[in-house]
Amino acid sequence: MRVVEKPWGRELWWAVTPAYVGKILEVKAGQRLSLQYHKEKLESMYFVSGSGQFVYGEQVLTIEPGLAVTIEPGTVHRIIATSDVTVFEVSTPQVEDVVRIEDAYGRSPSQAQPV
Repeated sequence: MRVVEKPWGRELWWAVTPAYVGKILEVKAGQRLSLQYHKEKLESMYFVSGSGQFVYGEQVLTIEPGLAVTIEPGTVHRIIATSDVTVFEVSTPQVEDVVRIEDAYGRSPSQAQPV
């Protein structure tokens, strides 16, 4: 398993294959991921614990255990944690396919950078 530290928490990469990548995202209370989208990457998220908001296109969903979403390429999204949030994520393998629109940690908007 690979642990990737992030300014908002960390990712636990538990599966990396040519067909898919499986991660557990741990987002600390009060933190947020970049407002972002992907050009090719398709991902599905299952929220295991915690609370907050999930920006999903034009919608803002309430994060609670059991929330499940599939994010099509081109869909703007962001996790905003009000308590510690744990998410199971499975995606296609284009892990570098991230276009940042806004970032709270000084990482500049991008054309395609790792999150």
